[in-house]
Parts: sequence; structure tokens; C-alpha cells
Amino acid sequence: MDEETRGFIRGRESFLEFLSEWECTWPSPALADVIREAAGPENVAIVAADVLVGFCSAGRLAGTRVARIVPPIVDLFKRAHSLGVRNFVLPQDAHPPDSPEFDAWGPHCVVGSEEAETVAELKALPFSNLFEVIPNQNLNAGIGTGFPAWLDEHRNVRCFIVVGDCTDLCIYQTAMYLRLRADQFRLDYEVIVPEDCVDTFDIPLVDARKRGVLPHDAELLHSLFLYHMAVNGIRVIRRLTG
Repeated sequence: MDEETRGFIRGRESFLEFLSEWECTWPSPALADVIREAAGPENVAIVAADVLVGFCSAGRLAGTRVARIVPPIVDLFKRAHSLGVRNFVLPQDAHPPDSPEFDAWGPHCVVGSEEAETVAELKALPFSNLFEVIPNQNLNAGIGTGFPAWLDEHRNVRCFIVVGDCTDLCIYQTAMYLRLRADQFRLDYEVIVPEDCVDTFDIPLVDARKRGVLPHDAELLHSLFLYHMAVNGIRVIRRLTG
């Protein structure tokens, strides 16, 4: 490592310290209070991106970090439903066998495959008939999907709770799509990302070099992308309590 690189790393230390301190300030508001602030459960939607078998339990892109957010997401769904929330939107990868995205990520979540299925824990919920599943072929839930039409049909929804995976990919894109849509069309949206219900995958540098792929530092990228969402006016919280 040359001196210029060492200097660059040393120059980032104060920001990384700030990032760690910032994470300690994340609030944990009560879900009931969030619903009340939105003027009722009919004005709240939970948007769960890619909570799929192919990212949680089976397939080349599945991992334990993402799998561990399934229980808190299921719990959030249950509590939201008990408080009257009925808007559950599930943007999900549903790729054709020749999807261009496979050039970057390899084959995954092909339409009709086990990987493209919603995780069993969510499907087992007695109110799963309320789920609005939105098939998607890219990282942004608002490009070329039925999500914009759903939003137009549910103009009363003003609070979006975004959960799922991955923090730096589909979660970032989905939350930012909602935030940018609100800015563009002057919509009264609040976009909330609870940290306990999102995560990303990890590829340590040593493993990446062995496999000949790019490394992916999950802890760092998780934090950086949550921070960038916050910079853009998205409400990053620790969890929704109650």
C-alpha cells in the first residue's frame, strides 16, 4: 500500500467515526405513532422489496445476513395488520431466462422457479391475500412495473415503510424512487426505512480474490447507503416498536 492510499484511508477516519456516532442516534418510534402521524392506517403502505427464497434461503445469491431480516419483517407485517394497515406492496425479482441483469449478477429468481417465490413465512400469513406483488426485472421498483399505477390508484397513501433487501441495491432504489417521485410531483410522502428490516450481502476481500469477483463489505455499504438515504430526506430509524 503506497503512502497516497494510506493518506486517503486516514482521511476517512473522522467520517467513519461520525457514521458510527450517527447510527447511535437512530430513533425507534412506535408503529402506532407513525400510523397516527399519517392520519390513519389507510394512508400507510409497507413496501417489502425482494423478500424472496432466492435471496433468503436457496440459490446462488441467498445469504444468512438477508435471511435474518425475515423474522422482523414478518413481525412488522403482523403488527401493522393488527393496527389496520392493509396496503402491502411486494416488488419482486421475476426474471426471464435471458434477463440482461444476469450479466452483472448471474441467473437468479427466474419466473416460475423456487427462487422467485415469496418466503414461506410471509406467504403463511392469514392476510397474504392482501399482498400486491409487483414483478420486476431491475433494481428500481418504479421502472417498467405496475408500481407507478398502484401509487396513482392509492393517492391517499402518504407514509411508505420500505423493508427487504438489499440495502444498497433494491432498498436504496425503491426508497429513492418514492422520495424522488414525491419531490418531482410535490407529493406529501414520508419514506421510512427501519434498519432492523433491511440488510445486504457480504463478500470479504479474501473470498472475492479467490473467486475473482468484486468484494462487497456489507457492514460498510449498509451504513453508507442508509446514510445516503437520510441525506436525501428518507427517515432512517432503528426499528418500529410496539
